[in-house]
Amino acid sequence: MEPRIDVMQSEFGAKLAKRLFAVHGLLQQTALPHATQNLVMLRASQINGCGHCIDIHSKEAAAEGETATRLNLVAGWRHSTVFTEEEQAALALTEEATRLADASEGVSDETWARAAKYYDENQLIALVTLIAMINATNRMAVTFNQLGGSYEPGLMAAAISQ
Repeated sequence: MEPRIDVMQSEFGAKLAKRLFAVHGLLQQTALPHATQNLVMLRASQINGCGHCIDIHSKEAAAEGETATRLNLVAGWRHSTVFTEEEQAALALTEEATRLADASEGVSDETWARAAKYYDENQLIALVTLIAMINATNRMAVTFNQLGGSYEPGLMAAAISQ
């Protein structure tokens, strides 16, 4: 299997990627904890089956000090003891917002209230934006057939700083 398009070799793709990296950089500057951001990006990527993004976000999280135990349990977070209540609320919101087509009501009031219990308005805006951005990125990477396995930690930070 080969990638269908090398986005960075396209004039438009390179411009788009630069702006996506800029949004990611802005999100990293918010009060939403980086560990939570990593868990959210990993979980959405797992749901969407995006090997490229799973590779990136699991390796970046590990490089930032996330434990192998927690990374291995992200997909089964409801049945584990290693995530805080705040992280569980973010993961629940991630799952419902990622699976909009699977639920007639979209994000439930219960899930929203749970997230709002732990995150202020700015953090909620950042969290929902992060969920939307990783879902868009997952869909692009899967459609373009970007493959996981070769990502080196730090490449994302380098791209953001450009």
